[in-house]
Amino acid sequence: MSATTTAPALGAGRRTIAVMVLIPTVVALALWAFAWPAARTAPRDLPIGVAGPATAVTALEQGFARHEGAFEVHRYEDATAARAAIADRDVYGAVVVTPGGTELLTASAASPVVAGLLREAVTAQAPEGAKVTVTDVAAAPAGDPRGAVLASSLLPLALAGAAAGVVTTLLGLRGTRAVTALVGASALAGLVGTALAHSWLGALAGDWWAEAGVLSLTVLAIGSTFAGLAALIGKPGFGLGALLMILIGNPFSGVSSAPELLPTGVGSLGQLLPPGAGGSALRSVSFFDGAAAGGPLLVLAAWAAAGLTATLLGARGRRARTEPAAAQVPAPSPVG
Repeated sequence: MSATTTAPALGAGRRTIAVMVLIPTVVALALWAFAWPAARTAPRDLPIGVAGPATAVTALEQGFARHEGAFEVHRYEDATAARAAIADRDVYGAVVVTPGGTELLTASAASPVVAGLLREAVTAQAPEGAKVTVTDVAAAPAGDPRGAVLASSLLPLALAGAAAGVVTTLLGLRGTRAVTALVGASALAGLVGTALAHSWLGALAGDWWAEAGVLSLTVLAIGSTFAGLAALIGKPGFGLGALLMILIGNPFSGVSSAPELLPTGVGSLGQLLPPGAGGSALRSVSFFDGAAAGGPLLVLAAWAAAGLTATLLGARGRRARTEPAAAQVPAPSPVG
């Protein structure tokens, strides 16, 4: 066998081995990212309020303390203050003790999973025969009582953002044209998403345009990250973007449950990535009049700004590299 035929054969063999190793690695990573947080779902410093007479509140705090590290208990003067804390998204619910009995205030709009968990926890520690009244002060909409639509919408948003960044890059759009394409596609995606989730499915219940703005900014943050990474490091940027936004950002978002139910550190990391920040901001503007939306919106804006800046800088860097190369090409010699 000649050297000219051996080299391609060796190259093909390496590529074959690379594919055989890469695919199981991706499968393992995906299972770890998606299945591990789901298998370890449990409350971790879950903020909950208590209100009522001092002796009763102390007994409640002691009861929650038995679940070590599970709950972060906040005291409130009365039921009105506890309801205000839930509306501000400071706590997921509150236990209020009154002369008439014990009342549990929940917010299924913040997380149906947490609302159910609190019902179980409070009922379990109530004295035998005692009645616990449950009031959902921020109910999930009738069109999505279990939050399934909201949770299911996260992956399509991530895919839409990824598609926007990849297509913009593969079509050869650079600089301001790439930025214009990303912004325009994200804005239209947000409008379409809101029309489906709010107007058709009834899964959202807030200001229509505010929801569209959050969805658009989420898609832009993801799409610009893909395009920016590709502009800086080439096509490997697509893989890095997929790792951050889909394999990690989606399962670590906590949208299907709550960030405080994910393993320690995972929920916090997820809120620093666009999928998690977008889900939290959407809940805030849709069900809580924008309460606690500032932090998630800041995260989305930071990712979008960084991605768009990288897209512009990558285009300028490419021009700077190609112009000297073009200048070095010798001019054709004159004829005759």
